[in-house]
Amino acid sequence: MVPLASLWLPIVVSAVIVFLASWIIHMFLPLHRGDYAKLPSEDAVLDTFRSLNIASGNYLAPYANTPAQMQQPEYLEKRKRGPTFFLTLVTNEPGMGKSLAQWFVYLLVISLFVAVVASHAYAPGKPYISVFKFVAVAAFMAYGLGHAHQSIWMRQNWRTTAVYFFDGLVFALLTAGVFGWLWPR
Repeated sequence: MVPLASLWLPIVVSAVIVFLASWIIHMFLPLHRGDYAKLPSEDAVLDTFRSLNIASGNYLAPYANTPAQMQQPEYLEKRKRGPTFFLTLVTNEPGMGKSLAQWFVYLLVISLFVAVVASHAYAPGKPYISVFKFVAVAAFMAYGLGHAHQSIWMRQNWRTTAVYFFDGLVFALLTAGVFGWLWPR
């Protein structure tokens, strides 16, 4: 077993490298440009939402709070007429600084959990490839597998989910490379 404190460097370095890789993937590669579609009559839709003064949050329509409400004729009629939507509404967000900081903390947390698991699995001096393979699987579970539920439940396009699987694989391989490289000897 490796003491967790001795893994602080691969935790931080892998988070930094994944942060940079995610920036490159999202800013310079066309992979995520098809994640969202433009609304028809976008200006009218935005004006309507502004006029309703809805707070930031997640919304579902038609909405039912209980299984009993889902059986009500009014709800069933709304579902039948359509459309159904899942909406994440963000109002008055000044920039991306807060989200980028939260993203980096999230990457640190993933690297920390990967380090916890790996530190219990391997002793110091384990060969690079052994650490790499183990950490790659653990990191992919964190970075990649969590996106499928968006396609299953929120009807996110499966192509978008596949792109997030790809991102997760890249992030996992980078994390694994750092851990294999910096694993205590």
